Amino acid sequence: MRRFALLLVLCASPAMAEEWVPMTGGEIRAALTGRTLVYPDTTQDFRVSGRTLYIHKGRESWGYWRIEDDQYCSQWPPNDLWACYGMDRKGEALRFVGDGGDITEATYAD
Repeated sequence: MRRFALLLVLCASPAMAEEWVPMTGGEIRAALTGRTLVYPDTTQDFRVSGRTLYIHKGRESWGYWRIEDDQYCSQWPPNDLWACYGMDRKGEALRFVGDGGDITEATYAD
């Protein structure tokens, strides 16, 4: 019986590692600061200064980013409103989860 239980634990562990795990504010900051993410047809560079450069199909857009209550938040001028998203991690993949359940997935460029 012990062998069977051990086998179940060993088989379940890799599957658990593949699940999306919610991130804390500190984890989000560490995951984004000074890094570049890649989305389909888009890259986003997260500067230490709180600036962010979003390049979609060659067009640049500068905005701001910050961490607030365990969420990633961004603001894109001329709009002065901040939009915030929960974040999850699965290995090296990240995803942004909006209040309405919209999800955007990204991987690291480097």
